[in-house]
Amino acid sequence: MSTIRLRATIFGIATLACLCLGAMIDPHTTLAAYLIGWITLAAIPIGGLLILATTYLVRRAWTDDLHPVLIATTAALPLCGALFVPVLLGQSLLYPVAAGADVPAFKAAYLAPWAFALRTIAYFAIWSVLAALLARAWGNSARMNRAASITLIVASLTISLAGIDWLESLNADFHSSIYGLLFLSFTLMSSLPFVVGFGLLSARRIRSTRGYGGLFLGTLLLWGYLHAMQYIVIWAGNIPDEVTWYLDRTRGGWQYVTALLALGQFVAPFLLLLSAYVRRDRRWLFSICAATLILRDVEAALLAFPEIHDLNVVLLPFATIAALLFIASAFVLVVARKFSDADGYLNAPAARA
Repeated sequence: MSTIRLRATIFGIATLACLCLGAMIDPHTTLAAYLIGWITLAAIPIGGLLILATTYLVRRAWTDDLHPVLIATTAALPLCGALFVPVLLGQSLLYPVAAGADVPAFKAAYLAPWAFALRTIAYFAIWSVLAALLARAWGNSARMNRAASITLIVASLTISLAGIDWLESLNADFHSSIYGLLFLSFTLMSSLPFVVGFGLLSARRIRSTRGYGGLFLGTLLLWGYLHAMQYIVIWAGNIPDEVTWYLDRTRGGWQYVTALLALGQFVAPFLLLLSAYVRRDRRWLFSICAATLILRDVEAALLAFPEIHDLNVVLLPFATIAALLFIASAFVLVVARKFSDADGYLNAPAARA
C-alpha cells in the first residue's frame, strides 16, 4: 500500500470514529454535517462526468492531459453512492417531507423516503454506467462522440433532478425552476478546479494552462449567471415562500457567508482570470483552484444549513470537518488506485487523431 493510501486509511478510520461519537451526542447535527461534507466531495466526480464528456467533444492536447485524472475521478461515483446511505437511512432527521410535513399530495409522493432512495440509486447507477461507457470509448473517435453526446444529455438532466432531491427539498415550501441547474453548476465548479489543480501538481501532465484558464472563466460565468437569474426571478415574483429562502441567508450571520461567497467565489477570481498572465501562470491558477475548492464547502453550507433547524452550533463545525476528512479519505483511496491505471489511456493514438 502506498504512503498516500496508508495515510488516507488512517485518516478515514479516525474520522469515522469521530463521526460515530458525534452521532451518539447529536445525530441530527452530525447527519447535517455529513450531508454537507458529502455534497462537497461527491460533486467532484459528478461534475467530472460532464467535463470528461466535454473533453471528448473538444479534443486537444490540453484535454488529453486531463483524461487520466477525470477517469480516476469518475471511478469514485459508485463509492459516493455508497457513502450516501447514512443520509438515506436518516432522511427524517433532515428532510421535512420524510418527517411527515404537510405538503401537497404530489410532493409528498415524489419526496417520500422510498421514492427519494430509489431515485438516488438510479442516479448513481446511470452515472456509473455513463462513466464506464466513456472510459471504454477512449481511443475510438466515433465512439467517443456518441458516448459524450449521450452523457451530456442524460447526466445534465439527472444531475439537475438530484440537486432538487438532495438540497432543494430541505425546504418543503421552496421551489425554484433554476435550482437544478444551480446544482449542476455547483458540480462543475467543484470538479474543474480539482482536476486542473491535480494536474498542476504534476507538471508533466499539464502542458499548457491557457485552455484551463478560459474553461474556468466560462464555468465561473455560468455559475454566477444562474445565481443572479434565480435572485432576479424570485425578487420580481415576490412570492413569500421563495423570498424567505433569501431572507434566511441575509440574517443570523449568514449574510457574511453570502458576502464571502460573492466576493471570493465570483468577483475576485473573475477579475483575476481576465488577465492572460494569470490564466497562463501555474501558481496563480493553482491558487484559484485551491480557493475555489475550499469555498465549495462554504456554498454547500449556505445552501443547506439555513434550512435545517435546531443544530448544535458547537458540534457542527467539528462534525463538518470530520465528515469532510472521512469522505475525502475514502475518495483518495479510490482515485489513487485508479489513477495509475487510467494514465495508460493516454497512449491510445486514435484519440489524438
